[in-house]
Amino acid sequence: MKDLLQYNGYYGTAEFSPDDEVFFGKIAFIRSLVLYQADNAKELKKAFQKAVDDYLETCKDQGIEPEKPCKGSFNVRVGEELHSKTAIFAEQHNISINNVVKEALEKYIA
Repeated sequence: MKDLLQYNGYYGTAEFSPDDEVFFGKIAFIRSLVLYQADNAKELKKAFQKAVDDYLETCKDQGIEPEKPCKGSFNVRVGEELHSKTAIFAEQHNISINNVVKEALEKYIA
C-alpha cells in the first residue's frame, strides 16, 4: 500500500529514490502535474503543502478553477460481458448501473 499525504483537500504521493537519495512526490488525483521533493520525510510533508498552496495560488492568478481530486465520477472499462451482466442485474432489480457499481464498491472497500 502506498502512503499518501493529505492537505487542504488534496492528496500527495510520498516516495524515495535510493539512487538520488531524495524523497519526492506529486499531487495525486488531478490531471495537472505538480511535483515536489525534499531531503527527508519531514521536509517532504512541508514541500507537499507548499506545492498545494502554490498550485492554488497559480490557479487564482491565472483565473482558472483548480482541479478537485476525486470529484465523484470516473469511467471504468469492464469489458462487454461484465457490462452486460451489470445491465441485466440493474434492470432486474430496478436500479441504475451507477447504483450497482456504487454499492459494489462500497462493499468491496468496506
